[in-house]
Amino acid sequence: MSGSIEYGNLMHRAMRRLISDVLEDVSENGLPGDHHFFITYETTHPDVGMPDWLKARYPEQIMIVIQHWFEDLIVDENGFQITLNFGDAPVPLYVPFDALQTFVDPSVEFGLRFESQDSDEDEHSSPIHIVDDLDDEEPSDSDADAPAAQAGESASGGKGKPAEEKAAAAPAKRDAEVVSLDSFRK
Repeated sequence: MSGSIEYGNLMHRAMRRLISDVLEDVSENGLPGDHHFFITYETTHPDVGMPDWLKARYPEQIMIVIQHWFEDLIVDENGFQITLNFGDAPVPLYVPFDALQTFVDPSVEFGLRFESQDSDEDEHSSPIHIVDDLDDEEPSDSDADAPAAQAGESASGGKGKPAEEKAAAAPAKRDAEVVSLDSFRK
């Protein structure tokens, strides 16, 4: 038996299981209400499945948006596959849970940020941060060409608003507050 309990690894598994459960529910029932997800993941992970042209465009990480149009969402124990619209062309992706960097649902101000296990931080620091105010996690203007179903036919048959309309209608942004789990340790 090891000399300590690896809380960080246990929390990683629990939070990835939470994301898996949420995506499984969306796969079966669709997105409820205003829920939508911004998911950032490492494109360098060996199990990521994406076309070469897309990997060349996003060589280190990519943010996808699951909102208006997506199909073929299938979740397994190691990750999920999904087809998203990139430039009016459906593109299948496979995202391993181990490649996740952030998972954000701005409709309810919920988010998780997974810190790299290889970071230079103290070995006892938490690899997970719970984000309190997620406005800062939404794509910035520099992400205007970020792939995702920002516009187009939604799963429910409705039309999505273009990203520019959403930005104009969005409330003023506040700075995000990241809460480290270390702050709860005694």
